[in-house]
Amino acid sequence: MYSTETKGTVGFIRPMVRLLPLVALLLLAACKSSKSPQTGSDENVSRVPADVAFSADSAYLYCAAQCDFGARTMNSEAHERCAAWIISKFEQFGCLVSEQKATLTGYDGASLKSTNIIASMTKQGSERPRLLLCAHWDSRPWADNDPDEANHRKPVLAANDGASGVAVMLELARLLSRCDSVPVDIDFVCFDAEDRGTPQWEENQAGSEDTWALGARHWAEQYAASDAPTTVYRYGILLDMVGGQGARFYREGFSRKFADDVVDKVWKAARTAGYGSMFPEEDGGYITDDHVPVNETAGIKCADIIPYYPDCSQSSFGPTWHTVSDDMKHIDKNTLQGVGQTLLQVIFSEN
Repeated sequence: MYSTETKGTVGFIRPMVRLLPLVALLLLAACKSSKSPQTGSDENVSRVPADVAFSADSAYLYCAAQCDFGARTMNSEAHERCAAWIISKFEQFGCLVSEQKATLTGYDGASLKSTNIIASMTKQGSERPRLLLCAHWDSRPWADNDPDEANHRKPVLAANDGASGVAVMLELARLLSRCDSVPVDIDFVCFDAEDRGTPQWEENQAGSEDTWALGARHWAEQYAASDAPTTVYRYGILLDMVGGQGARFYREGFSRKFADDVVDKVWKAARTAGYGSMFPEEDGGYITDDHVPVNETAGIKCADIIPYYPDCSQSSFGPTWHTVSDDMKHIDKNTLQGVGQTLLQVIFSEN
């Protein structure tokens, strides 16, 4: 993702494009559970069936399984093997899976063999509304924000920045495949080629914002190319870095610009699920992420669930962002749980 923030003094994140006024909040109890009881209003009545509970342990294992392939960088064997595994898991959970393959062009002119994975969960004969849940699954090939310059050309394992979002979607697919009362159909879309944007060591950063989220751009262009898309989405939600230690999810700027009602829906669901402190009612910055082409090009309202660390000197995305430390040691089950249970609340609140 391309940040409009230049947060912190250690390392250069990315050029500033816009900046919302931010209210700096202390990350109190960052390593403790962010769940808190909610009582006293109708919005706090959960509609999630009692026998449907998100399992952070299961999501953690799905995250680890992706990392076991190694860094899923473009054009690598690990990338291809992991794609096959993701497809097999969604098929195991009853989804109809299709692959959107394309050869995309990197910032340096490299040809990138990209695969967007679309897993559709549909009840036969239903005319229910359809939601879009998405995340990117590729790994950044360069740890160019690592505090040790010697690591800048090393690939990122991407446990959080990639695998965590896919892991949450896989756990949701597993749960919902066994439930007959799901009120919506869902497309789980795993975007490729998100994280191969211009590295920080390149002196010429002009136009670098357009070198990110290539898979999502292609998907959105293909969707928009049809005068009458066969699939119409009520809205979408993007998951990016949803497993980091002590993560809190502020309201992202482009999400508020294009899909403020979706943001309200998600943050309300977090309060209802008991994770309001993990989703503070505060604004973060504008992040050029996969949701931007979904909003701007495809015309689908899509909100981004992405962390903001206002007090982290390494990066406002957290200390492991684009470093060799983005590994399973730094994945927090509590964060996976909060995001997953919030999404279940969103899903079962539809009618």
